[in-house]
Amino acid sequence: MLAFYADHFVLPLPPGHRFPMCKYSMLRDAVMRDVRGLTLHEAPRADDDTLALAHTAAYIAEVSAGQLDATRQREIGFPWSHEMVERSRRSAGATIAACRAALEQGVAVNLAGGTHHAYADKGGGFCVFNDAAIAARRLQRDGSVRRVAVIDLDVHQGNGTASILRDDPTVFTLSLHGEKNYPFRKEASDLDVGLPDGCDDDAYAAALATALDTLFARFAPDLLIYLAGADPHEGDRLGRLKLTMAGLARRDSMVFEAARTRGLPIAVAMAGGYGNQIEDTVAVHTQTVALAARYHEQLAAAGVCTS
Repeated sequence: MLAFYADHFVLPLPPGHRFPMCKYSMLRDAVMRDVRGLTLHEAPRADDDTLALAHTAAYIAEVSAGQLDATRQREIGFPWSHEMVERSRRSAGATIAACRAALEQGVAVNLAGGTHHAYADKGGGFCVFNDAAIAARRLQRDGSVRRVAVIDLDVHQGNGTASILRDDPTVFTLSLHGEKNYPFRKEASDLDVGLPDGCDDDAYAAALATALDTLFARFAPDLLIYLAGADPHEGDRLGRLKLTMAGLARRDSMVFEAARTRGLPIAVAMAGGYGNQIEDTVAVHTQTVALAARYHEQLAAAGVCTS
């Protein structure tokens, strides 16, 4: 299975910054050690024309030149740097590459991505460019797919994705998230499922099963983009849900099974994760990648995809 990484493009963050930048290099080390059958590639770089499929030209130019005002830069949550811009371009490129690989092999992974708080004309919540929206539009522009579903299971609502794709009937946005969590002003996805604080494994699985049934009853995608956030984990300091490792494995398996039964390619992005112990976040992401690799093996054994 192909996996794409950009962890060597590191943002220079001030001491004590709450974003766990090191989780990406830790994740690459973990999957190289613990997940068999992976082939890792450096993430390609998304150019301006590709970014413009989901973002305004003015916003792209301002980000690239470091010309955002202090308020808009603060909303992103990172200080501006050339590394911030390059990493954000690579993260979008990685999801595009994972989508292309998934069309050939059934499943592929971006070891970062899931930057779903970025709007067309602004960033937010540690998100600069919206990789899922960009990738969906790029695959459509290339003629590879017509209809895409974004399954966003980060604990925070995919407000930027919902906003960018609100009037686009060719992309279906599903967000399953903490109802009382960030962002406190939600956008309207095609399907939003708000969960109460303390939601456990069984309640989450029941909500997800209903949401997936609803998605596929209303929409027939050619491709799935899955944001597999680690932040619903019970040990996440920003999550407020109570999913165990087993519950998150069930979540991932349900999404992969939904793809399998419908013969749909699926590209996976890691999205958020802010564990009290960063090792817990890395373990959740590693488990997702391992389950994706196992799913790839099953597809290959069934002759569904190339190995």
